[in-house]
Amino acid sequence: MTAAAADGIGAVEVSAVPDETGPARKLHWPFAIAPIRVVAPILVFLLVMGLWTIASHFLIPQESRFLLPPPEAVVSKGLLDATARTEILSALWSTVQIALVGLVIAIAVGVAFAVLMSQARWAEYSLYPYAVILQTIPVLAVVPLFGFWFGYEFSSRVIVCVMVSLFPVITNTLFGLKSVQPAEHDLFSLHGANRWQQLLKLQLPAALPAMISGFKISAGMAVIGSIVADFFFRQGDPGIGRMIDVYRQRLATEQLLTALLLSSLVGLVLFWIFDFLAGRVDRAHGKRAGA
Repeated sequence: MTAAAADGIGAVEVSAVPDETGPARKLHWPFAIAPIRVVAPILVFLLVMGLWTIASHFLIPQESRFLLPPPEAVVSKGLLDATARTEILSALWSTVQIALVGLVIAIAVGVAFAVLMSQARWAEYSLYPYAVILQTIPVLAVVPLFGFWFGYEFSSRVIVCVMVSLFPVITNTLFGLKSVQPAEHDLFSLHGANRWQQLLKLQLPAALPAMISGFKISAGMAVIGSIVADFFFRQGDPGIGRMIDVYRQRLATEQLLTALLLSSLVGLVLFWIFDFLAGRVDRAHGKRAGA
């Protein structure tokens, strides 16, 4: 902090001294969480459970209640029943494995393609249209083809996950890499940095927030891709997709809802993980900017 002398002769540099009497420095998540971030989701959850209970008990006739069983029935028959719980958790683990492998491959391939396109304009013009086309292809239309070409087990399901979750990684990473200002490139060039050094020390660090945003989107899409692939591929270890179809045929709505909710929870956990990483990256960028 700079303070001017009273007689106007000059200025004196005064070191900023932390105020010991001021408010304590705020801790960041997960060390401290604002109450609203905990209370608000809980209130919404209780509201949804209340509306669900009212609809099941009072709005739906007794003979049709199997279409929307109350929450306590879902918990008792889907989670507390040992046979159903083991069956659903085993299928969920198979779905999670495929989703994670597909997500990792999509991140690696998507980042590699985005880096290539950011380094050469001809590569962007050549490859990016096909990335857009990949996003617009109906997944349900190509799933049988993957089964014909690659079989109906693990590898085909992973390919579906990669196909579904690849585009957000490419788009967000490319956007982050191209967001670096020309003046920053000029500064690095002035100090003798070559293109590889600029990529590693300038573009990739600057692109991290956008990249993680793409990862968050792709995480949920990878879970969806794994469920869709398992729904159509009837070989190998059964996943949530196949169990959903089995419960649909049995009219076992309690187990079906349990499978849906648990698979949604997997996508939510992956989103939280990348959201936590995004917060760490943002704070690191803030510290560097302050320095």
